[in-house]
Amino acid sequence: MNYNKTILVGRLTANPELRSTTGGSSVCNFSMATNRRWTNKAGEKQEDTQFHNCVAWGRTAEVICQFITKGSEMFIEGRLQTREYTTKDGSVRKITEIVVEGMQFGARPAEKTGLPSEGQSEKYIGGVARNQYR
Repeated sequence: MNYNKTILVGRLTANPELRSTTGGSSVCNFSMATNRRWTNKAGEKQEDTQFHNCVAWGRTAEVICQFITKGSEMFIEGRLQTREYTTKDGSVRKITEIVVEGMQFGARPAEKTGLPSEGQSEKYIGGVARNQYR
C-alpha cells in the first residue's frame, strides 16, 4: 500500500504569490514555517524550525491569496511532490513541495488585523470571531 499525505500547522514566512497559468488556472506559491521544541537530556530547551514550500491550485489558491498574509497561522493538508525545473543558466534543479488539497485558517496576527489577541474577550476560530458567551 502507498500513501502520500502531509499535515502542517504553521505560519507563512511571506505573503503568498498568486499567478495564472497559460491555460487560465490560478496557482499560489507560499512558504510555511513550523517549530518543534523539546528539552534535551541535559535539561536545556531546544528548538528546531523547518521551512516548507507549498503550492495551491484553483479556488483554494485564490482564497489563500485573498485572506492570508505573512505571519498568519494556517493548517494545510496535502501531498508531497518533487519536480524538476531548469534555471536561466541551464542547470537542472529539483524542488520538493506540498501540494495543498485542504486548508483551514488559524489565528491572524493581532497587530495587522486590529483584532483582539489571544486571551481577550473573543476567540478567533478560522479567522472568524466567536464570542465566548454563547
